[in-house]
Amino acid sequence: MTTETSPAAARTYDVRTYGCQMNVHDSERISGLMEGAGYVRASDADAADVVVFNTCAVRENADNRLYGNLGHLRPTKLKHPGMQIAVGGCLAQKDRGDIVKRAPWVDVVFGTHNIGSLPALLERARHNQEAEVEILESLEVFPSTLPTRRESTYAGWVSISVGCNNTCTFCIVPALRGKEKDRRPGDVLAEVEALVAEGVLEVTLLGQNVNSYGVEFGDRFAFGKLLRACGDVPGLERVRFTSPHPKDFTDDVIAAMAETPNVCPSLHMPLQSGSDDVLKAMRRSYRSEKYLGIIDKVRAAMPDAAITTDIIVGFPGETEEDFRRTLDVVRAARFSSAFTFQYSKRPGTPAATMDEQLPKQVVQERYERLIATLEDITWAENKKQVGRAVEVLVATGEGRKDERTGRMSGRARDGRLVHFATGDLTGIRPGDIVTTEITYAAPHHLNADGAPLSHRRTRAGDAHEAGRAPRTAGVTLGLPTVGVPAPLPATTGGCAL
Repeated sequence: MTTETSPAAARTYDVRTYGCQMNVHDSERISGLMEGAGYVRASDADAADVVVFNTCAVRENADNRLYGNLGHLRPTKLKHPGMQIAVGGCLAQKDRGDIVKRAPWVDVVFGTHNIGSLPALLERARHNQEAEVEILESLEVFPSTLPTRRESTYAGWVSISVGCNNTCTFCIVPALRGKEKDRRPGDVLAEVEALVAEGVLEVTLLGQNVNSYGVEFGDRFAFGKLLRACGDVPGLERVRFTSPHPKDFTDDVIAAMAETPNVCPSLHMPLQSGSDDVLKAMRRSYRSEKYLGIIDKVRAAMPDAAITTDIIVGFPGETEEDFRRTLDVVRAARFSSAFTFQYSKRPGTPAATMDEQLPKQVVQERYERLIATLEDITWAENKKQVGRAVEVLVATGEGRKDERTGRMSGRARDGRLVHFATGDLTGIRPGDIVTTEITYAAPHHLNADGAPLSHRRTRAGDAHEAGRAPRTAGVTLGLPTVGVPAPLPATTGGCAL
């Protein structure tokens, strides 16, 4: 497909993302591919020539949400000849050709393993004037080899692996993203260095199960080594990672976190349930005692670490006693925040056919009790921050009320959301660093209403002020592609749970 498109004739695109951080990062790659193929981002999303849905299949209402949005878009397409709609991501991998049957106005369906084919599929569909459906069963190319249009000037995702080798009974992700494939450490560090060269201050190492990293090349300590190596990257101020699995969480990783200054004192570690019986039914190969033991070790090494989690309420067969055990673990763990879910069936998962599916009203009542318990704990933990001076990386889009309140917002090193007053300081930009004192705590955020103690201008702030979004070409360093590349079309010259 030619990329020599004049600005006046350039077709526009819009990417709409659902689901986990992996999908958010995939969407950055989709944007990079589209711009590499000559498209430009639409200033008016409703008038885009190409709309790409990057879908999630983790929750039950994902299907309804997608088809509802496709239905709303149909009249727009009828009014705009030449408009194209593409559906990718996990739901596309699962539903395949059914998407075109249910929504015949869709032009392209592509899966999680062949993101790189999107521009070619769009061109092929336009040329042939019929829908193109291409779903591969293994990776066409490792995602890191694709160009990426980053959404942030100051923070970036860096994928260290794709896929998952676990068999959790509630999760459809392994079936849709495949077995774990690890990048070599040199590839990961090259991408980190490329981002830092663009001014990025913070990276999040991303994988379905980051702390099993190294399984492909036989180094069980690879993830801890990678964290330490990130500590040697000049200019990299913050390192985060998500998500680890408790069964693979080892002491060397805790030591690496504590001993590497730019690794943030924050940990997201999914619990899912505090009941050992439910964990067994989920095929989560740890128990509540081990989970709490890991948290104790993390806090012994990093007393101020903020720990967040995922919890599912209402898994099939969950009894009232099982649920009470979850509440007990929540109280013992003292999470700073949690992502909570009411269990929903996913076709194709073992849990969907289990006996003892719980009535909706039982799940709802337990869910409300969990939320109330969590809010009491997170509020109490946040109150401990009042009076502390914290370093905030100024962000965009974090504070929905900032314009009305006159504040700006960002994340502290431990990941907590901070809304801060600017005082007499001017010229604070997203990507800059502000140190400020916490004056008020709510269950889900902190306020700092005094004047900032300091403000440091950064290259990330410069990039934001200049309107430059980091773009990275693919980072390969000799990593072979996985699977058989698709032939070029004749018409072209391309849980986190």
